[in-house]
Order: sequence, then structure tokens, then C-alpha cells
Amino acid sequence: MSRLPLEDVVVVGLEQAVAAPYATRMLADLGARVIKVERPEGGDFARAYDDVVGGLSSVFVWLNRGKESVQLDLKSAAGRDALEDLLGTADVVVANLSPRALAALGLGVEALGKRHPRLIICTISGYAPDGPQPERKAYDALIQAESGLMALTGWPDSPAKAGISVADIAAGSFAHSGILAALRHRDRTGEVLPVHVPLFGALTEWMAYPLYYTAHGGAAPEPMGTAHPTIAPYGAMPTADGGRLMIAVQNDREWSRLCSDVLQTPALLENPRLASNGLRVAHRAELDELVDAAFRTLPEAVLVERLEAADIAWARLNQVTDLAHHPELAVPARWLDTPTPNGPVRTLTPVATPGARAAHAGAVPGLGQQTDTVLAELAARRKESA
Repeated sequence: MSRLPLEDVVVVGLEQAVAAPYATRMLADLGARVIKVERPEGGDFARAYDDVVGGLSSVFVWLNRGKESVQLDLKSAAGRDALEDLLGTADVVVANLSPRALAALGLGVEALGKRHPRLIICTISGYAPDGPQPERKAYDALIQAESGLMALTGWPDSPAKAGISVADIAAGSFAHSGILAALRHRDRTGEVLPVHVPLFGALTEWMAYPLYYTAHGGAAPEPMGTAHPTIAPYGAMPTADGGRLMIAVQNDREWSRLCSDVLQTPALLENPRLASNGLRVAHRAELDELVDAAFRTLPEAVLVERLEAADIAWARLNQVTDLAHHPELAVPARWLDTPTPNGPVRTLTPVATPGARAAHAGAVPGLGQQTDTVLAELAARRKESA
């Protein structure tokens, strides 16, 4: 049987919602044993976001495959003792409780590090704990707003948030890579380093391109819907049958092929105001009007055939309902049959796993499903050590 990269790693998740559960689910995909600690009253509140996946929350199913659920009341002495025993067996703890809540439970980084010197501690919060506003509430949409992302999404005077939790996903991704680096460093040198990921810092890293562009160029890019601030034509184009296709013309050679081979309107090439990408960007309104008019005369099937022949990048502007039927997802290897308390559901196979090895049998746990088993293991360890 093929070994998995993290099959000897134990992770404890003091987690809820998206950011930390995303990081620990990716660790579980790589074979780590992930023990999710949940509140006595309802557990992770993401369990109640909806009930559309056979009675389970779509968010919870997405983020918690391959984990064990243990309910502990961390406000009680018994719950804190059990958690201490659990952390004593772990390689990693991932927490996205607030810094204040962790400190009140005696779970701050410094205190935990003293009690468990080999434990890699990864914390996720809204803002940096050593910054000017460590306790400020920071949900995903608030971070999208604060980081400037919303100012780039939508249209001028109509800011919009991204349709998925990009700040949480960014933070979870950075936590995942930081933990892997910390494990490698600990196992190589013996030194244990903590990992902290602020949501604001994670999304600001993703915003570095427009940040640098603005800081050095003197003007901020404006939201442009599907268009690109520095490349044209680039974006969604209408078709004769009422749909839209995304195109991306990257250079003057492609512009020439678009006009002559795809749209078959060579007059566009004779317009001196559109002779280079810089000129096309400068005269975008004129360009869009001319190119849109040419696209509207051709049905999607003809455009797709010609775009392919001209080697110009294109995509259909799909709805989420279309994604489920996308040919890339029709490949059986892209799906797993994942057990849940309400029966099996299909979940997506993890990506970017070394050698395509991943834990395929992981289940989505019921609330507190492994509490008795895990507590019995801890009791047996205590008995052995005594």
C-alpha cells in the first residue's frame, strides 16, 4: 500500500468556519490524523450554514473530510485536561479562535510552547497579534473590503465582494504551507517555530500586484468587470446566439489573427488608433464598440472553431450550474465517494498532492463522533505512562 506524506503526523484543530478547517483538511488529504475539537453546543457553527448536502452543510462537507470530531467543553477543568493530553500526542495545533479567547484558555503561543515544546502552533486571526488592532473582528467580507479587493471587483461605483471566501481561503492556504515548512524545519533541526497567519496579511499578499502598481504608477486600477486594466481586447464578448465568450489577446500577433482569422474584419487592423496594445487600452471604448459589433455577428460554435484555429485563448462564461457538468469534472478520478453520517456523497479529489497520493477513504465526521474513542485512547496513554 502506498504511503502518504503525512501519515505519521497528528494535528489538533481548535477550529471553526473556513480558514483553519481548510488548512487542516488539506493536511488530512495528505494523510495526517486530524482531530477536530468542537464545542458541546452545536460544534463548529459551519455545521449549520445550510443543509443541502443530504441534510449536511455544504461548507462543512467541503472543509472537514478525513477528520475526527471530539467534543470538549474547554471552559471545564475536565475539558481542558483532555485537551492538554491531546496536545501532548500531537505534532501540530491549528487554531482560529480569537487571540483573546486563546489567552483566556491558557492556549496562547508562548504558554502552549512551554508546556508542549515539540508542538508546532499555527494560529489564524483577522489581524496581526502584534499589530495595532489584534482583536478587531474580521470576517471574510470585511477583510475583502479593508484590503481594497472590493474596490477592484465589480464596476466603477459598484464595488462587489468575490463570490467565495477568498480571505479565508488565502489564510488557510498560507497556514497549510507554513505548517509543512515548520514540520520540515523541526524534523531537520529540532527547532520548533510557530506559524501565524492574519487574514488581512494573507489577502494583502494576494493584493500585492495592484498595490505595487498603484504605489509606483500613481493611480489605482479601476474595477472593470471581466476586462483587464492593461491588456485589450480582454474580457467577455457577446455572440450571435445571446451568449458570451471570454477571450484574452496577449500580443499584437494575436490581435492580427483575431481580426483577420476569427472576426474576418481586416479593417480593424487598418485603424491606427488600435495598432498596439497601449493604443488599444487608451482607446478602449472605441475598441470595445468595434470588437463587440463584430462578435455579435457570429454564433458561439463558429467563434470557438475559429478561436481554436487561430490559437487564441478563450473560455465559456459558465454558471456554477455548468461547472458540475464540465468535461474536466467528468473524469472519474476527479471525485471521491466520501462517507458522511447521512450516507455517501461525492467530493472533489484534492489537488497538488505529491505523486497524486491522497487519503481517499476519509469521512466527514458527525458531531462528537470520535469523542469516546479518542478519550479512551488518552486514558490508556495516561495509564501506560503511570
